[in-house]
Amino acid sequence: MNTPYPHLLAPLDLGFVRLRNRVLMGSMHTGLEDDPKKFTRLEAYFAERARGGVGLIVTGGFAPNIAGWAAPFSGRLTTRAAAARHRPITAAVHAEGGHIALQILHTGRYGYHPLAVAPSRLKSPISPFTPRALSARGIERQIRAFVRCASLAREAGYDGVEIMGSEGYFINQFIAAHTNRRTDGWGGSFENRIRLPLEIVARTRAAVGRDFILVYRLSMLDLVPEGSDWNEVVQLAQAIERAGATIINTGIGWHEARVPTIATSVPRAAFAWVTRKLKGQVGIPLCATNRINTPDVAEQILAGGDADMVSMARPLLADPDFVNKAAAGRADEINTCIACNQACLDHVFQRKIASCLVNPRAGHETELRYQPATKPRRFAVVGAGPAGLACATVLAGRGHQVDLFDSAAEIGGQFNLARRVPGKEEFGETLRYFRRRLQVTGVNVRLGVRADVPLLRDGGYDEVVLATGVTPRNPSIPGADEHRASGRVLGYAEVLLGRRECGPRVAVIGAGGIGFDVAEFLVSDRHSSALDLAAWQREWGVTDPAVARSGLAAPAVEPPARRVYLLQRKATPLGKGLGKTTGWIHRAALRMKRVEMMGGVNYETIDARGLLVSFGEARASPTLLEVDNVVLCAGQEPLCDLYEPLRHAGITVHKIGGAAVAAELDAKRAIDQGARLAARL
Repeated sequence: MNTPYPHLLAPLDLGFVRLRNRVLMGSMHTGLEDDPKKFTRLEAYFAERARGGVGLIVTGGFAPNIAGWAAPFSGRLTTRAAAARHRPITAAVHAEGGHIALQILHTGRYGYHPLAVAPSRLKSPISPFTPRALSARGIERQIRAFVRCASLAREAGYDGVEIMGSEGYFINQFIAAHTNRRTDGWGGSFENRIRLPLEIVARTRAAVGRDFILVYRLSMLDLVPEGSDWNEVVQLAQAIERAGATIINTGIGWHEARVPTIATSVPRAAFAWVTRKLKGQVGIPLCATNRINTPDVAEQILAGGDADMVSMARPLLADPDFVNKAAAGRADEINTCIACNQACLDHVFQRKIASCLVNPRAGHETELRYQPATKPRRFAVVGAGPAGLACATVLAGRGHQVDLFDSAAEIGGQFNLARRVPGKEEFGETLRYFRRRLQVTGVNVRLGVRADVPLLRDGGYDEVVLATGVTPRNPSIPGADEHRASGRVLGYAEVLLGRRECGPRVAVIGAGGIGFDVAEFLVSDRHSSALDLAAWQREWGVTDPAVARSGLAAPAVEPPARRVYLLQRKATPLGKGLGKTTGWIHRAALRMKRVEMMGGVNYETIDARGLLVSFGEARASPTLLEVDNVVLCAGQEPLCDLYEPLRHAGITVHKIGGAAVAAELDAKRAIDQGARLAARL
């Protein structure tokens, strides 16, 4: 095969079926699974990924019964009538040459409802509901529910199922002593604790026959106390193979684990070594997972013999044509997943439909369409940040003529700051994608040009889009202005761009997303563990499960490069407004670096000694923070000075991104606004 990715694109013969390549689209709950009225959207979503070349798609999780619900009335497959509603989905994937498996997900004690069940009556830290401990008869009913769900999936036209046995869900709860305190035949010894998965796999295989894909998601690294050791992982994997599994997919970490596993600060392919440890211990294909987001990384894993397949979930939200682009030698055109979680996992946990920050069409394929323009027109887009880039490239991709202006020497806007923060290097991939997209769509890029009213009025444009971004807010602290010239008081952009260096003691004013980013930048002194797997493992206490049970070790954190105070006016906990699924990581990272976080602060004055603060409405406990620098991260205001003058000049003008709303920098909203505006203009 004449391709840079011969291993990734090689077919995989499973004996009774041949997958066209080694790419498995990992299970990703979207919220579309929860409402049969949205199945038409789910059909379009999966069909687009199958058309993009994915070898095997795995759906989001469907519960085998009510007890296994993720939340009340969430997706489940329990009846023949329900199976019939799935047939258009499977038919659409098959029409595009793909294969699809339904994931059977029983959440156990993770269920967000009062009917949750588990091996033992132990409440999880991520649900307010205490589960009911199952009787032996109750366990038998759960097994039968799994088998019935798999049979219904076959009836619905699926090519297989994935049995979810990892991430701390129901099956995993039986396997680990951490959650299984039973003393009967389903608890105690490891042999008893793994009876449940073995019964489920064996009986499912007997029910569906030999010509049906059965993927088992096996937790190879629990990352919680009293999880499995490596000998137990191997023992279970070999037993699962004997019971009839076709493929073993890698599961990493429980949802309650205090170790990040898929966020952007996790190194690429950070857990491929775990899958590699199991190679040779079983004879069926193994699938590596987590933070595999480029064809080069995937090819390296497969070529090195670490796995037989690679699982990518969010990368196929970001770009449904990932595989086809790689196969066609267009990897530079792939819209890379930056692992931000902001529109996918954060949405799911907020009961919203999952999408993607860099690809707002994900999950919205039937409503957000980029149709060719019936009458091409001329547009000026002012501002080459995320909003402007999205708008300009969608407009040009539809056939319009687009001039993109920015006074800076490079595209990117605030993304050029974000990508300099240790752990956020992936944001540079989005700029790489947009640079290529500007070329492919033929946008006329005019950098270093400050667009003004005469230029836009006389340029022959039909409409103008302002994506001019934001300007930092001045918090008006006494003494701040006089100390700007000396460099004692700095703006966040000066710091992140390396234009000014900070001393060994720094106060960061404002604890929103930018404040946290600046604090991480300062304590790390530009060293990023996201680019250093060994350092990242030491920092978070991840080790070989053959050395320490569950893969947990004591964290060994490098001393902070500076002493940093992170301050906010609000008395609420710092970081409360950060991403729902990633905020805890940022807070934990700063705590490990001994950042002192202070809320309810009044900024009294800045002088040669440092920053004087007080606390609460009473302005109590005046405290001098003896710091060398004060960095202002106190919010932003829209930068849209051109809007009213353009309107008064009779020009049709639109505002998007930070130019429209600057309450908190939000690339998700900016890219979505830019794309949606461009789709309808």
